[in-house]
Amino acid sequence: MSIHIEATQGQIADKILLPGDPLRAKFIAENFLENAQCFNKIRGMLGYTGTYKGEKVSVMGTGMGMPSISIYAHELIVDYGVKKLIRVGTAGSIDPDVHVRELVLAQAAATNSNIIRNDFPEYDFPQIADFDLLDKAYHIAKDLGLTTHVGSVLSSDVFYSNMPERNMKLGTLGVKAIEMEAAALYYLAAQYHVQALGIMTISDSVVNPEEDTTAQERQTTFTDMMTVGLETLIR
Repeated sequence: MSIHIEATQGQIADKILLPGDPLRAKFIAENFLENAQCFNKIRGMLGYTGTYKGEKVSVMGTGMGMPSISIYAHELIVDYGVKKLIRVGTAGSIDPDVHVRELVLAQAAATNSNIIRNDFPEYDFPQIADFDLLDKAYHIAKDLGLTTHVGSVLSSDVFYSNMPERNMKLGTLGVKAIEMEAAALYYLAAQYHVQALGIMTISDSVVNPEEDTTAQERQTTFTDMMTVGLETLIR
């Protein structure tokens, strides 16, 4: 048992999906996993372990932002031996060619956070996905006929930005979308030599705001990324 996760050893699989919303974790457990058992309720951050196509798989919420995902991912890796971690969450498009409900695979994550810079102030240390997971996820998504974009995202510390034009400028430089967790997850994966990937569904668009989805849709209907994430974990 770690500080923020009440599971005992063996209750968590070595491969896990990490949605930000704990209710999305519950949705995945109830709709995709067989014989799912809840292993965590501390702070309402629900976690479950079950089987997917006969493989033991876990899913757990991480909350919003890099400090929150850093706590849970660190404990999952260090205290429970998780080796494959895939974030499945939402993101906002800043690329006019990336539309709502399409998938983005975060090949790399730029960030305005100081979490990494505090450790390496003299470097712009690149945060990149595990290539094996990225390659598998891309081909799985394409085989399913899903519109899928591969590229950089921005992991931001700020949701309500006072300078959104800066973020939009990144879109002209090839950054696909804004989210709030991938860079921290990739940094932890690099530290502990485990595999990590971010799979995001576009839930809203800075450049095409008329496409935005509702909170209820974001919570329960973005099932394509869940399928891609689970299939990637077991291959």
